[in-house]
Amino acid sequence: MCAKVYAYSESLDVAKAVGALVIKSQNKALESGSTFKIALSGGSLGKVLQKALVADKDLASQVKWDKWEVYFSDERIVPFASEDSNYGLFKNLVLDTLPENSPKPKVYTIDEDLVTGKGGQLEGADASKDQEIAARYQKSLPSDAKLDLILLGCGPDGHTCSLFPGHKLLQERTELISYISDSPKQPPRRITFTFPVLEKADSIAFVAEGAGKAPILKEIFGDKNSQLPSKLVNDITTGVAVSWFVDHSAIEGVEGISVSKY
Repeated sequence: MCAKVYAYSESLDVAKAVGALVIKSQNKALESGSTFKIALSGGSLGKVLQKALVADKDLASQVKWDKWEVYFSDERIVPFASEDSNYGLFKNLVLDTLPENSPKPKVYTIDEDLVTGKGGQLEGADASKDQEIAARYQKSLPSDAKLDLILLGCGPDGHTCSLFPGHKLLQERTELISYISDSPKQPPRRITFTFPVLEKADSIAFVAEGAGKAPILKEIFGDKNSQLPSKLVNDITTGVAVSWFVDHSAIEGVEGISVSKY
C-alpha cells in the first residue's frame, strides 16, 4: 500500500488536516468499540495537536476525550517535568490547555518511580530498572497490541519513534516495546515501539514540516532501496494506511510522490 501525501502551504492548514484525520479515526474506532486508541510521538507534534484539537473550536467540539486512550510511540527515560519528556510535552501543550470542565483522556505513561540517573544519561542509571520500564509499558498496550492511529514524526536522519538508521532494533520481532540506551540523539536512554506494533496499527500518519525535512524526504520517497526507518514504515505490507501531512517547503524538490489535500 503506497503512502499518501497531503501538502499545504501553511502550518495551520497542516494542523487542521491532521485534526480531521484524528477525528475520522476516532469516529471509526468508536463505531466498533468503546475507546479510541492513539499513540503520539514528541517533537512538534504537541503543537500540531494543540492547534488542531484545542484551538480550533470546530474540531475541538468533536473530540471525545473521555473515550481516548493515549500511548507514546517512544519516551525518554526522564522525569515528567523534564523538557525531554514526551508525556510532559503533551501535558503542557494539550492536557493543561483543555477547558477546565473538559473530560480528560486516559494516558499511559512510563513508571516515573523507576526512573534513575539524571537527564536520561547513562551515568548513574540502573539498566535493570530501565528494562522494567519497557516491560511495564509493553503490558499497558492493548492485549492484541492494535492501535487505531499512530502519529509519528520523521527526524532529519530518517528516524521515527526511537528507531534509528542501522540500529538493531529495526530487526526486533519479539519485544513490542524495547529499551534503547545508545540513541544517537539525546538523551540516549529511551523506550520505543518496535515494528510489530507499527504493523498492527489501523493507520499511521507522519507530520513533517519545514525545509529542513526536504533532503531526507527526497531519500524516503525517491530511493526505493532506502533502509531509513521512516521509509520502512512506508513499506509496511500488513494493510496499514500510511499517510504524510507536510507543508510545501518539506517536499520542495521531492520527486516520486502524488500530492493531494485531506
